[in-house]
Amino acid sequence: MTQFFRTTKGLQVIICLLLAGAVLLPYIQVKDFDYITFDDNMYVYENPQVLNGLTWTGVKWAFTTQHAGNWHPLTWLSHMLDSQIFGAWAGGPHLTNLLFHLASTLLLFLFWARVTQALWPSALVAALFALHPLHVESVAWVSERKDVLSAFFWIATMWAYAGYAASPSAWRYLAVILLFALGLMAKPMLVTLPFVLLLLDYWPLGRIRGLTPAADLGRGTTPTAGPARQGFGRLIFEKIPLFALAFLSCLITLSAQRGGGSVLSLVSWPLAQRFANALVTYVKYVVKMFWPPPLAMYYPLAPVPWWQAAAAGLVLLAVTTLVLARARRSPYLAVGWLWYLGTMVPVIGLVQVGGQAMADRYTYIPFIGLFLMVAWGIFELTASWRRQKIILAVGAAVTLAACWWATWVQVGYWRNSETLFTHTIRVTGPNYIAYHHLGTDMVNRGHLDQAIALYRKTLAIAPSYAPAYNNLGCVYARQGNFAEAVPYLKQAIRLAPHNLKYYRNLAQAYTDQGKKTAAAAVREHIRWLQSSQGR
Repeated sequence: MTQFFRTTKGLQVIICLLLAGAVLLPYIQVKDFDYITFDDNMYVYENPQVLNGLTWTGVKWAFTTQHAGNWHPLTWLSHMLDSQIFGAWAGGPHLTNLLFHLASTLLLFLFWARVTQALWPSALVAALFALHPLHVESVAWVSERKDVLSAFFWIATMWAYAGYAASPSAWRYLAVILLFALGLMAKPMLVTLPFVLLLLDYWPLGRIRGLTPAADLGRGTTPTAGPARQGFGRLIFEKIPLFALAFLSCLITLSAQRGGGSVLSLVSWPLAQRFANALVTYVKYVVKMFWPPPLAMYYPLAPVPWWQAAAAGLVLLAVTTLVLARARRSPYLAVGWLWYLGTMVPVIGLVQVGGQAMADRYTYIPFIGLFLMVAWGIFELTASWRRQKIILAVGAAVTLAACWWATWVQVGYWRNSETLFTHTIRVTGPNYIAYHHLGTDMVNRGHLDQAIALYRKTLAIAPSYAPAYNNLGCVYARQGNFAEAVPYLKQAIRLAPHNLKYYRNLAQAYTDQGKKTAAAAVREHIRWLQSSQGR
C-alpha cells in the first residue's frame, strides 16, 4: 500500500502533462469568445485606464481607485497588461484567465503531493479543481480575472508556507507575507487564508503540539513538518502579520463596496433572511458539487422559507459534528469541511453584495476543501478492497470524463452575451439581470426596439433597478423620442442620486432636444456633486 502512494518526479511530470491537457481541451474554445455586457465593460472594453495599457498614470489609478466597487490593483494591472499585449482582441484576456487556471491546477497538485506524499489523491484534487463545471464562470468570464489571479497567489502562499513550516526562517516567512499581500491585491477573498494555514498546521503539516493526527502511511497522511511542534497559541501569534493584512483588506473592501453602492442595507435585506439564505446556500453548493444542475450566471435573491433554513442548519451541524468526531482518525475530513465552511464566509451573503442569492464563481477556492474530503475519503473507504487500484482508476476516469463534458458544454454558453443570458433565462426563468444585459447586447448590435422590450421586461420584474431606467431612457433618446427618454432618465437619477453618469445622460438628452438651459442646470448640478464627493 505504501508503494501505491509513493511519489516520483517522473510520475509527477506525467500527471502535470495530463492535467494540462485536461484543462486545455474544454477551455481552449475561449480564444474565440467575445466580451459580455456584464462588468466586462467596466473592467475592460469601456475602461480608458485599461485600454491605454500599462502606463504610469494607469498604475497610480490602479492603486488608488475603487472603481467597480473593489480595490484590487493587481487585477487592474493584469487587465492593463492584456490591453498592452492583445489590443482589442477579446480572446487574449480569455486566454490569460485560462493560463492562470492551468497554473493554479498544476501548483495545487504539486502542493498536495509535496505536503502529503500522496500522489494519486493529490492528482484527483487537482483534476476536480481543473474540470468541475462550477469553476467555468471564474475562468470563462474576463471580469473574473480577480478569481483566477487571487487563487494562483492563494496556492502559491500555501506552497511558500509549506517551505517555511519545514524549515522556518525570516526570509521564508517574508515570502509568505509577500505572496499573501499580492493575493489580497488581486481579490480580498484571501482574507480567510490565515485560518486555512492553521488548518494545514493540523493536517497535513502536523505542527500543533497535542493535536497530532493518527499516522497512517497507507493514506499518505503522515505529517511532513519540521522537527518541532508548537502550541496552538504560538501558531496563531506567528500569523499576526497575516491577520493584520486580512483585517486591513476587509476595511478597504467594505469601504469600496459601500462607496460603489453594492452592499445591501439591513432594511432592504434583513439579517434573518441573510442567515437563512446562507444556510441553504451552503447545502446547495455541496449538492451542486456532486450533481451540477443546469448552471446560470446569475441567481436572483429571493426569500428563503424558514423550514428550509432550519433543515439546512441541521444538516450542516450534523456533518460538522461527524467530521470533528473523526478528526484524529481522518483529519482530512475536518480540514476539508472547515476549509469549505470558512472560505465561503466572505461570499455567503452575510454581508450582501449585489442581488444574487449565490454564484458559481464563489466555489472556486472553497471547493478545494470538499475535493480533499472526496479524494482522501475514497482511498480510505476502499483501503481493504482487493482490486482497489482498478476500481478507483475506472471510477476516477468516469467521473472526470463526466466533468470534462459538463465543463465543455458550460464553457460554450460564455461565447457571447446572447448565448449566456438566453441560457440563464432558460435555467432560472424570468431574470431581470439577464433581460437587462440582453437588452444592452441588443443596443450594441443596433436592435433598439428589441432592447426596449427587454428593458421593459427588466423593470416589470425589478421596478427599482436604476440601470434599466437609464438605459431605456438612452435608447429612447437615441431614437429621438425625448418625451419618453427624459422621464426614464429622471427616474434613474431619483433611484441613484449620486450616479454622475445618469446626470450626464440627462444633460445630453436636454442638449439634443435643444433645451440648453435645462442642460446647463444639470451640468451645474454635476459640478456640485463632483466637488461634494471630492472628485
